[in-house]
Amino acid sequence: MLKKILIANRGEIAVRVIRTCKEMGIRTVAVYSEADRDSMHVKLADESICIGPPEPLKSYLDIPRLMAAVEVSSAEGVHPGYGFLSENPKFAQIVEASGKVFIGPSAETLELIGDKIKAKEVAKKVGIPLVPGSDGPVDFQKALEIAREIKYPVVIKSAAGGGGRGIRVVYDERELREKLPLAMQEAKSAFGDERVYVEKYIVNPKHIEVQVLADRYGNVIALGERECSIQRRYQKLVEEAPSASISEKQRKYLEELAIAFCKEINYVGAGTVEFLMDQEGNFYFMEMNGRIQVEHPVTEIITGIDIVREQIRIASGEKLSIKKVERRGYAIEFRINAEDPNTFLPSPGRVDRLFLPGGLGIRVDTHIYCGYKIPPFYDSLIAKLIVWGKSREEAIDRAKRALEEFIIEGEGLKTNIDFHKRLLNTREFKMAKHHVKFLEEMML
Repeated sequence: MLKKILIANRGEIAVRVIRTCKEMGIRTVAVYSEADRDSMHVKLADESICIGPPEPLKSYLDIPRLMAAVEVSSAEGVHPGYGFLSENPKFAQIVEASGKVFIGPSAETLELIGDKIKAKEVAKKVGIPLVPGSDGPVDFQKALEIAREIKYPVVIKSAAGGGGRGIRVVYDERELREKLPLAMQEAKSAFGDERVYVEKYIVNPKHIEVQVLADRYGNVIALGERECSIQRRYQKLVEEAPSASISEKQRKYLEELAIAFCKEINYVGAGTVEFLMDQEGNFYFMEMNGRIQVEHPVTEIITGIDIVREQIRIASGEKLSIKKVERRGYAIEFRINAEDPNTFLPSPGRVDRLFLPGGLGIRVDTHIYCGYKIPPFYDSLIAKLIVWGKSREEAIDRAKRALEEFIIEGEGLKTNIDFHKRLLNTREFKMAKHHVKFLEEMML
């Protein structure tokens, strides 16, 4: 078992990893930018190292600075969390080449699943349905031919991307001519790769994903699905497990597909295979994420499995300790962001008043505290509220109570807590009739 781990991340996920490491008797090393000097993960870790100025490119995305911290601290392993360099093949390769353990998939695997076109080829090989579209990257002429064949609307996606960047929905030839160069430019800016592909645009789908764990001995297990259909501009805001939109038969089908995909690429670690479900109940492969997800707590709550613990055990060379997954009740996660609840624009500031909800079935993952100044340089996520109930209805009722208790106030600081309150009172969410475009339609 690893004895010392450096967490190459910040915020709530760094705190989350540190807590499991402490329970496992593993020493932790926090890295931080000058803007994060007072962040909670720095206070909780056994050691901490400053890796540069506030700008991510000069700190959390600077591989030489991170590797210097690994060497100085004598850490045996590196946990990348999510975001930043968590799915960067180069970072994983450098960590491995230095004789350290990268707590995640291999560099080769990250490179494969990070290329959406190659990932689709694997999905097709193992029998996972694909959205009709191009088999590879396209230029305008090829995109035009495919769009005419599969009919508008179509969606342009980045071959190397994720997180909603490089995506453009196109309804006619004029828009295709206009938006294809924009999508390629955004893809190159975000991922250093301008390749894009074209797919049929599925109207008002649901977003369903399957959590998997796999060890280096060929054992793969699915922990069930999550529904992540509450999104704004392809960014998830609310996630729940299990999905109220699928049957037990569909659940088993998705788990089988996810496991087959992982076995085909010899996947090792925690990962998520993501699907779109159309209004007729058909499923289509989206992508695989080779890291821990922001929304992993809802799966932990209903299964009792510590996914970070399993990541560390697998990276340490141990076999999966889970033989059978038992699920209990329903869990919903609400992302609490430092942003205006009406405009969704970032709104960081100092936390002057903080009250975290509690009671049965309540979990809050956060790195903020009274007096903490939320920096403007990073993602606006400042906390995650996770609620559990014996039924989905009970979980929703508990969430309403918890959100009423949740207070984050301060000079210049706004949060989206009120947005979540409004969402829970919509008929569509109560009846699980929402979809990925629901927020845009309802203007919540």
